[in-house]
Amino acid sequence: MPASEKSGSNQVTPEPAKLDQVTLTAGDKSVVLPVQTGTLGSPCIDIAKLPSATGCFTYDSGFTATASCKSAITYIDGDAGVLMYRGYPIEQLAKQSSFLEVAYLLMNGNLPTSQEFAAFDSDVTHHTMMHEAFKGFLGGFRHDAHPMAMLVGMLGSMASFYHNDLDYEDPAERRLAAIRLIAKVPTIAAACHRYSIGWPLRYPRNNVPYVERFLQMMYEVPSEPLELNPVAAKALDLLFILHADHEQNASTSTVRLVGSTGANPYACVAAGVAALWGPAHGGANEAVLKMLGEIGKPENVGAAVEKAKNKESGFRLMGFGHRVYKNFDPRAKIIREMTHEVLNELGINDPLLDVAVKLEEAALKDDYFIQRKLYPNVDFYSGIIYKALRIPTEMFTVMFAIARTAGWVAHWLEQQEDPENKIGRPRQIYVGAPERDYVGIDKR
Repeated sequence: MPASEKSGSNQVTPEPAKLDQVTLTAGDKSVVLPVQTGTLGSPCIDIAKLPSATGCFTYDSGFTATASCKSAITYIDGDAGVLMYRGYPIEQLAKQSSFLEVAYLLMNGNLPTSQEFAAFDSDVTHHTMMHEAFKGFLGGFRHDAHPMAMLVGMLGSMASFYHNDLDYEDPAERRLAAIRLIAKVPTIAAACHRYSIGWPLRYPRNNVPYVERFLQMMYEVPSEPLELNPVAAKALDLLFILHADHEQNASTSTVRLVGSTGANPYACVAAGVAALWGPAHGGANEAVLKMLGEIGKPENVGAAVEKAKNKESGFRLMGFGHRVYKNFDPRAKIIREMTHEVLNELGINDPLLDVAVKLEEAALKDDYFIQRKLYPNVDFYSGIIYKALRIPTEMFTVMFAIARTAGWVAHWLEQQEDPENKIGRPRQIYVGAPERDYVGIDKR
């Protein structure tokens, strides 16, 4: 039976012929380009010698068809809906691991032994404190400043606190910088929130786990201890795992681009936070809550769905579909179950959450969305959970940044050890004026 025919209930697809090289012809010049392949994924044509051989560059707006580096950290198959950290499926990590263990995995390449994790946990725990001078720095912001603006500034200032003692050639010093970031970003994030609402800053309590410690710094007041529902910490830990890394997205690519210059790692991560702040990237879950507010009531969901189908209406359902995943976002599958667990456990009575549940049900049953594979994505569900946990909307992207710090530092560490690392320098197609002569101001 030919390989392309059905055998029983399984479709057998022949493997494509191995591609070792391609030949590109540009005018009267031809060049043979090698093809590089990774452990998984599509082959990549190595165009490094294309300019010298043909005088041509390639044009790829948004770098959607360009591999900028080699990385062993995260693998995505958007068509199949696959996400893996260091080879481990996200479904297994979400079910069995913790965020701090995932952070170790991303940084080091393997899951830790019990002794390794205890040492890592201890290192992170004992670097959670901010320098006291940060209080004065924080006080320089307006009280109503966006937390992401404060986070960018605070992280950038870390370069001034930890500069002279950082030797980029020393792996131990690089690791210490990464641990400081994973440890201090939650402390700084909570401080930004408390400053914005006029609460006194809360020091980290080192006798509780990573996520619980952050929630206590966010919400505990000196007058009474915080009674924390376990499902809140469980849900936030899951969200942190799902957001920890996502291959060469805009913010991670920014961290690597800045890192390629030899910049301080704290400055690199601050640049990543700035990129994440964009509404097309990390700000998407804020847009979900805004959309739910516009819909207003569960009974308006049907009309909103119909309006979204009309391209001329200008109305979009935020939190549906994904640029990379052409199937169901694997993170959304995981978080969907947790979303309903949180709502049921906490007994939340919020009209916007009722709208979200109704909208999810409508979209999953509507042929228009099913045919176009516009399924709810991780931003849709994360926004709902954050709201259920009483996290202010302006802090949503900050939550994302706390989680993604683990991925950013892992990529920065990997980049420092990459023998092929060189300063990033994309090219361009110049579309400006041709050469012209200067004319004096009196003759213009």
